[in-house]
This record gives sequence, structure tokens and C-alpha cells, in this order.
Amino acid sequence: MKNCILLIIALIVPTANTHANDEGKHLFILSGQSNMAGLRPNESFTPAVEKAFGKENVIVVFDAQGGQPIRRWHKKWKPAKGNEPKATGDLYDRLMKKVGKATDGKKLASVTLIWMQGERDAREKHGDVYADSLHGLRKQVADDLKQKEINFVIGRLSDFDLDNKRYKHWTKLREVQVEYAKKHQRTEWVNTDDLNDGKNRRGKEIKNDLHYSAKGYKVLGDRFAEKAIGLIKGQKKK
Repeated sequence: MKNCILLIIALIVPTANTHANDEGKHLFILSGQSNMAGLRPNESFTPAVEKAFGKENVIVVFDAQGGQPIRRWHKKWKPAKGNEPKATGDLYDRLMKKVGKATDGKKLASVTLIWMQGERDAREKHGDVYADSLHGLRKQVADDLKQKEINFVIGRLSDFDLDNKRYKHWTKLREVQVEYAKKHQRTEWVNTDDLNDGKNRRGKEIKNDLHYSAKGYKVLGDRFAEKAIGLIKGQKKK
């Protein structure tokens, strides 16, 4: 009889990993340009965060487009000199439309923005305003979702052009991304230097490429998840 009662309780009471979070859902927003577009969240990222918090407690929104500068997300972006080019923010609007649809009527326990972008800004030599761009984008998301603060995970540019031959601000952008993460609370950066060798999605062998290998994108998803989970669980110390 005792064993039977225990079995009934076990069937009725859900485990902590699958029980809906009374505080709300954890929202993960993944965006950026081509190296984010190459990521497939369901390969590694989404399973990892669902395992950590329970599938019922997780919302993942993914929207990326290759070759784009941060001014297509940051609406108040300005160049260091002059008035051109202009910020548009159109990709941000597209992203937030998806976020709004996914979160409609739902309470949020946390918001984490995961950002993989900067190649275009390095090419156009906008490194001097990139830190402000990151902060402006972060504030946009927090304000629009009515959050006092959000978590931020930044994928650092790889070792593709450390000599700054083709992308004149390549190493500057890398430094800005790391410095921003070190300087701000609830922020982490992810290394990608070892992800651009091997076979790409089309089966072609690549070496120190601008884009990542098929395996590299899977590893990137794992690393993004690890940092995001750590931030949410309060493991980051400042």
C-alpha cells in the first residue's frame, strides 16, 4: 500500500525540470548577421536551455540576416563623423514583431539577448561607435519589453582577419566586444576563434574562414547556451 501511494504521488507531482515557472518564462532572443544566420538553434542552443529550465519555461526567438550593419537594428545609431549612412532599425522591427508574437500574454522571468554581428561594421570602419551601438541596442530591447535590465551574450568576431587587411576595424571590433562584456554586469562574450575551420554546411573544407564550419555552428550554440544559462542562474560575478 505504501509503495502504491508513493507511485501515485510521483505520477501526480511533476519534476522541477518540467514544472512551469510561476515567475514566468525565460526569453532568449538570437539575432545578428551571417554567423548568427548560420546557427540552427534546434541543433544545440534550444535543447540546452530547455534542459536547464524546462521546455515549458523557455521561449526562443531567432531572426538574423547576413551582411548587415548594426544600424539596421540600433535605431539611434550615428557614425563617428558626418551624417551618412543613416540608421534604419528595420531589422530590429522585424525581430521585435516575432518577439511580440511569441510572448503575447506571457509573463517573463528573464530576457537574454544573444548577439552575433560586427563583421559589416568592421568592414565599414565603424569600430569607434560600436560600444555605443551595443549599449543602444540593449537598451532598446529592455525598454520595449519593459525590463529594468536584460542579460546580454555577445559572440566575438573570429580570428578571420587579425591583420586588418580586408576589414580595417576587425581587431578593434573584437576588443570592443570583449571590453563591453567586461565592463557591464549581466554580460558575457563567446570565443569563436576555433569555429571557422573544417567542413561548412555545403561540405566544403574551410580554413580560417569568415563563416563557421557546420560543427562550429553547433558548438557556437552550445557556448551561447552555456553563457546564457550562467547569467540567468546568477553565476556571473562582477
